[in-house]
Amino acid sequence: MTLNLAQSWQDALDKVRTWARLNSPWLIHYNSGSCNGCDIEILATLTPRYDVERLGVKLQGSPRHADVLICTGPVTRQSKDRLRRIYEQMPEPKFVIAVGSCAISGGAFQGCYNVIGHIDEVIPVDVYVPGCPPRPEAIIDGVVKLLQKIGKQ
Repeated sequence: MTLNLAQSWQDALDKVRTWARLNSPWLIHYNSGSCNGCDIEILATLTPRYDVERLGVKLQGSPRHADVLICTGPVTRQSKDRLRRIYEQMPEPKFVIAVGSCAISGGAFQGCYNVIGHIDEVIPVDVYVPGCPPRPEAIIDGVVKLLQKIGKQ
């Protein structure tokens, strides 16, 4: 009897946690070496015109308070360790969105002497948002797909 009660409390607590993650994802943005085109589009999604905050999204300044890491640009030699450190500082469960063709495949910087490659060579990526740069609508669609993925877990 006590075991069933403890299990039902744990299930209820897990449902509340999932609900909170779905209704208020906190993002941290990291540019690992891009041309800033994707960064401008990410900031555009936060403006009143696109209003990604209606989904509960909040941009954070610290990885210790963020649920979602949104990355732009290819991974350079200088940014590889920094990107991994930011990812490791995030609390579990953590999610990653790769925004732009540079983050997905290296893009225009592929083959450059200082570029290691794309984001998923360094950290695991959950959602990819293609484009050079992707429109704010595509970034919002990527966030929605991530939220749907979290809801199914």
